[in-house]
This record gives sequence, structure tokens and C-alpha cells, in this order.
Amino acid sequence: MQKITETQRSGPAIAALALAEKEDDVFLTLTVAGQTCSIPVLLVRDVLGPQAITPIPLAPAEVAGGLNLRGRIVTAIDLRKRLGLPQADDADRAMSVVVEQGGELYSLIVDQVGEVIPLPSAGICPNPPTLDALWRDVSLSVYREEDRLIVMLDVERLLNIG
Repeated sequence: MQKITETQRSGPAIAALALAEKEDDVFLTLTVAGQTCSIPVLLVRDVLGPQAITPIPLAPAEVAGGLNLRGRIVTAIDLRKRLGLPQADDADRAMSVVVEQGGELYSLIVDQVGEVIPLPSAGICPNPPTLDALWRDVSLSVYREEDRLIVMLDVERLLNIG
């Protein structure tokens, strides 16, 4: 896998590099179906354990429902469904990462929440051509570590449902 060169700096790759080159190049890692992903930590408002989620009638399949967070209704998005993955065997242990987008709160339902880590631009690479189309649509790029790839998710595109 190559590092992003000047001629490759276009579209999502530029957005990912812009994020990483600022002082706020810190990301929260999370796991969905065994794949490590990251989102900018500045977008995270809260991390919650398992929550009671109320289904929303006629909502898209990716919308798990709504939950109450200190008196605010938060739309819960099931990242497994959003990314075309099968439901988890232990879905009752799922965690919620609450993000803010456009003045609204959304809960991203994930399998596990990892750590807050810096992702310097030197490790950012363009999306591999073999990345599934659903993932490619919501991924800014990938971050390469020795033993794993971290998919850098675009929260705005994740929340663009329907």
C-alpha cells in the first residue's frame, strides 16, 4: 500500500489529510465486525454502554431507533447494517458513540470502543481498490499500522442515509 502523494491528494484523501495535519489529528478507534475504524475525537460527544433503543416505525433499516440521552432524543444508527454486515451474536453488548452533526445528536452503534489515538498523516493511505463499495462510500482513507489497517470513517457520509 502506498502513502498518499501530492498527485493523489484529491477528494476524500484531501479531507483525511486535512484532518490529520491539524492539531486535532486525534481519533477515537472503534470496532465493527472485527474491523478497526476511527472517527475524529472532536466529533464525539459521549460514549455509552448498552442502551435501551426504541424502534422508530418506517425508518430505514440502518436506523436502529431512538434513545434518550439526558432528555434528548438521539437517533441510533446500526453501523453493522449501515455497512452491509451481519447482525452481531452479542448485540446486547453493543456500545454507542454519540456524535453531533448539523446540531443533532446521533448514536453510532458499534461492537467495541477502543482508544483515543493520534493518527499522523505519514500513515494515511488512500482507500484500497478492493475495499467494499459500501465501506468506500463512507471512508475517507485508511491508516496503516504494522499489524492492521484502520478505516478512517467520514461521519457526515455515515449519517447520510436514504
